[in-house]
Amino acid sequence: MNQEFFQALRDLEKEKGIATDIILEVIEGALVSAYRKNFGSLQNVRVEIDPESGNVRVLARKLVVDEVKDSRAEISITEAQRLDPRYELEDVVEIEVTPRDFGRIAAQTAKQVVVQRLREAERGMIFEEFANREGDIVTGLVQRQEQRNILIDLGKTEAILTPSEQMPGEEYRTGDRIKIYIVEVKKTTKGPQILVSRTHPGLLKRLFELEVPEIFEGVVELKNVAREAGARSKIAVHSRDENVDPVGACVGPKGMRVQAIVNELRGEKIDIIKWSSDPTRFVANALSPAKVLTVEIQEKEKIARVIVPDYQLSLAIGKEGQNARLAAKLTGWKIDIKSESQAGYFLEEDYQKEAHNTENDNDYQE
Repeated sequence: MNQEFFQALRDLEKEKGIATDIILEVIEGALVSAYRKNFGSLQNVRVEIDPESGNVRVLARKLVVDEVKDSRAEISITEAQRLDPRYELEDVVEIEVTPRDFGRIAAQTAKQVVVQRLREAERGMIFEEFANREGDIVTGLVQRQEQRNILIDLGKTEAILTPSEQMPGEEYRTGDRIKIYIVEVKKTTKGPQILVSRTHPGLLKRLFELEVPEIFEGVVELKNVAREAGARSKIAVHSRDENVDPVGACVGPKGMRVQAIVNELRGEKIDIIKWSSDPTRFVANALSPAKVLTVEIQEKEKIARVIVPDYQLSLAIGKEGQNARLAAKLTGWKIDIKSESQAGYFLEEDYQKEAHNTENDNDYQE
């Protein structure tokens, strides 16, 4: 091996962070395997590479014994002391057995090892880079479709958008630039596998952090997200500064901030709700755009009983129960919604039952 090879290793160490000593150790191990494969030897050998001269030597290791039973692994004390009088029984003697043509084999093997280590190093760096970005969003280009999976080019590697993480009804055309949420990064034998999502609530949260400076700076806090991807979402926001309106900050001038997010999510409707530590007020806000008359909280059962005007009942429940379902996810309360007339009917029914029970109690007393 020439000095150019070792200079290339030192350059790799600076550029890729792969230690030269480690590469040389791996090359030595690979050369041992190459020696045994090419020369059919079962000897106990090791390979020594001199970084200064570039010389490669194969050394057979033999145990010093009185009587040799296996010449491939043993050497007699007499023969050992001919090499060096200081050898004693049970010592290990190293004898050079480098084949004449071994330089060519060494060069080929070294090249293969370096290429392999480079691939491993690059995979490792890509894994570290994206593993640290789990829970973040990245922009990628739609590359191609394999079966029902969408492969997205992230520059250094590809990400996989599985069917379950694709937004209902969304089309992915080659060359489209989309934002995706990194759900998980796995280490595999073929390199890092990056699983991404367009349906994860975290995508909506990160998009608001990008579009709303007040959230990024920590003035406005995004408390919770409830999402039915491709259809509708609700977010609860709170301001740490009483002079800053959290809902207005998220909507932006003329609705520009929230509209940019709606466009990225292909028209998904977004309700921005003001968070409150008072569950009564929070539940009422969460049912927006419906107007709420009263909210009764049952702490033990974690139920919120809500009364709305008759004409607001369908709006409060939403299409196929979507508004009520999202409000329940957002607040963490089970929400029971009744119209004003329904509530009046049930109250009247309860009053009649109570009156009937009182009469029975009086009869019993008589």
